[in-house]
Parts: sequence; structure tokens; C-alpha cells
Amino acid sequence: MSVTIRKSNAGDLDLLEKIERECFPVFQQSSRRTLRLSLSSNFQEVWIAEKHLGKGKKSMAAGSIIMHVHPRSIRLYSLGVLPTMQGEGVGAKLINHAMNQAIARGCERVTLEAHASNHTLVEWYKRLGFVLLETLGDYYVPGEHAVRMVFTISRPKSNDSLSNIIVVDNPKEWKFEIEGVRVLSSKKYITEIDFQVNRNLRVFNLCNSYRYQSMGYYVSLLASAREHRAIPSVTTIRDFKNLSVIRSIATDIEELIQTSLSKIEENKFSFQIYFGQTGESSFKVLAHRLYQLFETPLLQVSFIKTDKWMIHRVLPISLNKLDAEECAGIEKFANAYFSKKRFAKPRLKHYKYDLAILVNPNEPHPPSCPVALKSFKEAANKIGFYVDFITKNDYEDICEYDALFIRETTSVNNYTYQFSRRAYAEGLVVIDDPWSILRCANKIYLNERMRQNRIPTPKTIMLSKGIFKKSEAEKYDFPLVLKQPDSAFSVGVIKVNNGQELIDALKTMFRNSDMVIAQEFLYSEYDWRIGVLDNMPLFACKYYMARNHWQIYNWQASKEDGSGDSETLPVEQVPEAVMKVALKAASLMGDGLYGVDLKMVGDKVYVIEVNDNPNIDAGIEDAILKKDIYTQIMQTLLSRIELSRNTKRLVAIEPD
Repeated sequence: MSVTIRKSNAGDLDLLEKIERECFPVFQQSSRRTLRLSLSSNFQEVWIAEKHLGKGKKSMAAGSIIMHVHPRSIRLYSLGVLPTMQGEGVGAKLINHAMNQAIARGCERVTLEAHASNHTLVEWYKRLGFVLLETLGDYYVPGEHAVRMVFTISRPKSNDSLSNIIVVDNPKEWKFEIEGVRVLSSKKYITEIDFQVNRNLRVFNLCNSYRYQSMGYYVSLLASAREHRAIPSVTTIRDFKNLSVIRSIATDIEELIQTSLSKIEENKFSFQIYFGQTGESSFKVLAHRLYQLFETPLLQVSFIKTDKWMIHRVLPISLNKLDAEECAGIEKFANAYFSKKRFAKPRLKHYKYDLAILVNPNEPHPPSCPVALKSFKEAANKIGFYVDFITKNDYEDICEYDALFIRETTSVNNYTYQFSRRAYAEGLVVIDDPWSILRCANKIYLNERMRQNRIPTPKTIMLSKGIFKKSEAEKYDFPLVLKQPDSAFSVGVIKVNNGQELIDALKTMFRNSDMVIAQEFLYSEYDWRIGVLDNMPLFACKYYMARNHWQIYNWQASKEDGSGDSETLPVEQVPEAVMKVALKAASLMGDGLYGVDLKMVGDKVYVIEVNDNPNIDAGIEDAILKKDIYTQIMQTLLSRIELSRNTKRLVAIEPD
């Protein structure tokens, strides 16, 4: 006869009540209402032990365990074995299951309370490895004491390498020896409970097919649902089917493609990529970048050439179609891949989530200064984030994290957007999210969005290449402010005072964009910047114009005169009209972190632009809230993670 453990369901209420009544004295018994709450609770789990009586016979309930699951520990609230089943190893089986659950979840300890007078039970727990922690007087009722016991889970100093798993259709056909990686079948990964509850897994999907509704497809789909890091992700699998998407994603490496393939004489070419590497030494860099874009363990990329080289197809490679020579290469590259240190980051403290902050150490005018970045990290650490500052070179590691916070100037046309897009596709919480970057980056979209929703902006017209006529240049009311659609930080913004200046400026600007925005010039001593997060005001600043200049930034001036002064105010002191327009404009972009720039001329308020990735610098934007501004932003990231994972914090967490 064998014992199996299954998760409870609503129909087990009568059984649980029977176990309580037959296993515990009255003062220890849980009420039916309490048991019902345990079955429906978001932080409790109830497991049922069943004994199999033989072939063709029904299983018989033997016992149960109720666990309170906390971020760092599991508390055994109730463990009971029916008297007729005691002495058969059922209790040990339930304890062992609880230990496996704790290990799989990354918990540090398992705790319980036992009736102090039940010496046999206390000694049994001691034999299983529990130690006495304290005595709890009058714990159950007056005169009935308890002892608290704890089992401490020992762990290696770094992440266990077995958190990397390779999933294949049939492990018996697996021919490679890769150190520190566990290989299992797709069926086992999909069905076994340990892989359903353990979140600390990195899943390399090497099934023979990723087609829709195949086992390979479901491995990546379920990995995403279980918050595992799936390689490839379901998003990547979908990308394989759409050539236009593939070419769009690869736009950022177009120059590298042309350079790498320049010596190929044929009009067609393909090569294989194994764990980000290739046996073709001259294509090593290209292979690495392609792997970053289409992260898949085994990949074949085909190119065709017309006037230039273009990607023709990106396909995953099936293991069962590889010859002996290719297999030897895969084993070598896989061992090199899994030996990299990024898979084992030692930590001095346990954190609940991992946060990546994308920065550019060489950026002359970043959105946050070093002091502000330090404050972000301190705030994140305090609320439970482990923080890594990452750069553009860490693109392939983005799936290692739970959230991404971008703190360098964003652009649709560079890697910041690729980081945001990929992080979002991998299920990370992202600020700035890709749609905010897309919407805020383009002034044409912004102007149309404001116009459609009747939000006041300076009078605006669109000047189009091929349609604009020089002969009509003098018909406009000057001065005008010309903007490239993707201008930022006053770069790509020009003021013109007459028709000739307009013609000269457009000649240059039309080289970069087929459309240019022309807005009436509105003078003001300063611009308002309202910081908005989650559609709520975060900070309010007045940015004064640079000395002897019409903009906040004057990139032609000396460092001292390059920008104007600033004044930060409590949000309560912002004129009501300014705040109302700012919040409405930000809401049209999304619910992220925005900086809304406005001018107040007389009693009228105009939106100049809505920026994603607004500046938050020490001594300026944080002048009013101080450290709280950093905490609020980090708390938003944390709340979004827990909301996406349906984590309901209904009870106090057990103290460490």
C-alpha cells in the first residue's frame, strides 16, 4: 500500500472536520468555519493524504495538513492523521511534503506549535529535525501550553544551479552531459506539482515542436503562467511566424547584418545558433545579437539578398534532426553557457523580488543623477527588492528579473525600447512600459491625442515633406517652434522668426522625418512640470528658461548657462487648472511615470508635451518629498508585481 498527497478541494470540508474531531482535544480543534476559510484562503494551503488499498480499490483518506505560506517561511498550522491510519508513516509523508514545498518556494524555515504536554509528539518532531524555540504559556486555553518548534532549511551560498532545467519530449534521447542542469520530460514539467509551485526556475524548452497547442507550446505557455523564465517565451514563439515582426525586431542590428554578411557571394545564407553561439567564428557577434533578439536554445537564421541582406526566416531547431557533429557543438556551447556566473548571484540578504535599473554610465544628461540612483536603490532594498544596475550589454539577462525600471533617456529607435518591449513580453513589470515610450516619443501622436480629447495645446500644424511649398512660407504667423516628432530635452526643437528661417530649418529637418510639427510660440517665464504616477500627482516643478534663451535648455551655451533655475512646490500649491489639465493629459498616455510640461499664459493652460522617463534628480524633483518620492515609485513597482501575481496581503506576515 502507498500514500499519495493531493491538494484539497471544497468537498473535503467534512473530512477535515472529522480529522480535527478524532485527532485533537477539544481545545485544539478548529471550527468548521475556520476550516472553510482555510480551504478558500489565499495564503493557506490544505493537503490531503490518501492511502491506496490495492488495485481496483478506492483510496482511503488518511490525514491532512494545513499550511500558512509566508514569503520566507511555512507554518504548519494543523497536522492530523486518523487513528486507524496512525503508525503507517502517513504523518512523516505529510511532513516531508511540507518540507519539499518549503524548499521549492525558497523558504528559510518551517515552524509549528505543538501541545507541550504531548511529549511523544514533541519527541517525534525532534527526530524529524525540529528544534524547540520557545514555550507559549496558556496558548490554547488557560493551563494548556504549547511549544514553538522550527526546522531551519540550510542552503548553499549562491543560487542552486538546478534552478536551470531543460525540458525535452523524451529524456531517454538526450545525448548531452551538461553540468548543473536538470533534464526532464515535457509531461513531467507540465503535470508534477513541484514544478507548479516552485517559482525559482529557468526553463529551457527544447521540445521538438513549438507549434500551437503542441507540448512544446504548452511548456512555454505554462512556464509563463507559473512565473518561470521560459526560453523561448510564448511571445518569441509567436514572433517566429511573422516575418514582418521578425524584421522589425531586427532593425536595431541591420548595420551589423550588412557588415557581417558583406563577404557572402551567394544570395542566400543561413547558419545555426546554439545557446547564443555558433561554430562560424566570423559570425560570432551576429549570432550573439540574434540570440538576444530571438532567445531560443537552438536556432537557425536564414538570410536573402536583393539590394541588401534581409532576414528571411528564423526557425527553432529540433534536437532529433541534428547529426553527431552538430550535437558535439551543442554540448560544448551549452556547457559554456550554463557556466556563466549570472546563474549564481550570491546575496548577503534575502529579497522578495529582483529589480533591474537600466542606466547608461556615459550619458551626459541622464534622467537621474548618481545620488538619485543611490536613493532609488536604498528605497527598493527597504521594501524587498534586490537591485542590479544594468546597461545595454545586459539585454540577454533581462528575464532574470521581476521588474525593470528605466533610468536612461528612452527612444523608440534604440535599445531602451527593445529592453522595455522584451521585459514586458517576459512578464516583468516595466516603467517605462513600451506603449508609453511609443506614445510619448512621437509628438505627432501626442498632438493628435490631445486634440481629439480637447486638451489645449499651442496652435499646431503639420508640415509634410513633398507637400510644404516654399512659396507659402511667409503666410504663417511667426515666431514658430518647429519640432522633430521624436525630439526630447529641447533637442530637435528650433525657433524660427520668418519664412526664410522656416525654409532653412525644414531643409535640415526633413532629412530625418517626413513630417515636422510647427507650433505657435507662447512666451512664459517658466514651464510647469507635473510628475504623474499611477494617474496621481507625484511632484510639481517650475522650470525657468535658460539665461537669454527661450527654452529651459540651451545646448549652445556654457555649462553654467545651459539650463535655467528650478523651483519645486508641494502639489497642493499647484493652480487647480494646471493640475487638472496635467492629470488628464497623462491619463491619455497610460498609468506609468510621466512628466507633463505645461505653460500657463494668463488664465489659460496649454500642454506642451507629455514625457515618459521624466527627470528625478536629487535636490530638484525630490526637494519636497525627499526620500518618499523614491519609495513611492518603488512601491508602485512592488504593488504591480503582486497584483499581477494575485498576491493578496490579508494578514500580517510572520515576523522574521
